[in-house]
Amino acid sequence: MAACTGLIVANLYYCQPLIVLIASEFKIPDANAGTITYLTQAGYAIGLFFMVPLGDKIERKKQILITTFASVIALIIAATAQSFFVLQAASLLIGITSIVPQLILPLAASLTVPEQRGKVVGTIMSGLLLGILLSRTLSGFIGELFGWRSMFWIAAGICLLIFFAIQNRFPVNKPQFKGSYGQLIQSLFTLIKTQPVLREATLINIFCFGQFGAFWTTMVLLLSDKPFYFNSATIGLFGIVGASGALAAPLVGRFGDKGNSRIAIGYGCLLLLISFIVYYFSAESVIGIIIGIVLMDFGIQSVHISNQTRVYSLLPEARNRLNTVFMSFSFLGTAAGSAYGLLLWKLGGWHAVTIGCAVLALFSLLVYGLTYKPNSKK
Repeated sequence: MAACTGLIVANLYYCQPLIVLIASEFKIPDANAGTITYLTQAGYAIGLFFMVPLGDKIERKKQILITTFASVIALIIAATAQSFFVLQAASLLIGITSIVPQLILPLAASLTVPEQRGKVVGTIMSGLLLGILLSRTLSGFIGELFGWRSMFWIAAGICLLIFFAIQNRFPVNKPQFKGSYGQLIQSLFTLIKTQPVLREATLINIFCFGQFGAFWTTMVLLLSDKPFYFNSATIGLFGIVGASGALAAPLVGRFGDKGNSRIAIGYGCLLLLISFIVYYFSAESVIGIIIGIVLMDFGIQSVHISNQTRVYSLLPEARNRLNTVFMSFSFLGTAAGSAYGLLLWKLGGWHAVTIGCAVLALFSLLVYGLTYKPNSKK
């Protein structure tokens, strides 16, 4: 499950180191080419909201297989796109069909005893986060050596192999929801209204994922320009640095199993703020950017895994729908963060991006502080 989540979620991030190459082929500005990054994230949020809830209504393995095959088709459309508009549409479809990790996580949670749920979620999240971070490294090298289209062809082949792996290895898992699809979607808003922990966790994640999206989108623009002038392969190497943060995922999960999830969230939000202070002073420093990436990824892992463990503990019969609310709004935060980062880049370059993201970090800490309840670990 960890391998599948990592290999499929990577589809969302292959495009990031390729922005400059894509801009060159279609003869458009780099910042315009960057729109495919937030279209992909927006597609992911759409898929999360409208498709993930079905995991509480239809058999989960069947849904995972259908969605994985659809992802193969979307990636082939991207690989063969003859206009930037078609590539934008394909990017949206890639996002919509790459929701499989968020179908796998509730399935794993339903198969796990409560006292080990945080550890299991953390382990699978390690695979997912390694996929997110190492996808940039792989994409950068493939793009530099064989062109950006080759990456999408390779991704389509990977997803096809995953399709057969899931078919052979995953268990059948029956849903519990008996109502209509309309009632299923309506119940999402009921969950938002009645679950304060869900609202708090989701709002904090929106601000934190916004920082994540803004950084990884604009970092490509920073490193491809003076004084660095790095190519896509070199830029992709920074994903390896971020992968170090994935090592923290199981540790954070175990911390949550001991009832300390909320403490980890506070520290994570603080690490994100510190990372952007480091970035501010690192516009011409590779070492500073590397330190910032490590701090940021440890922070985002602490926040996300701890929040996800808290959300899964609320209503076992509604895990897919809880995950839908939590993750769809989180990735809307990523999409908005990418667009926000590009806007800040146009307005004031790297320093504007870092200041803007530090403001988002302060907002996350504000929400954390305002929702604090003494003697509560939830």
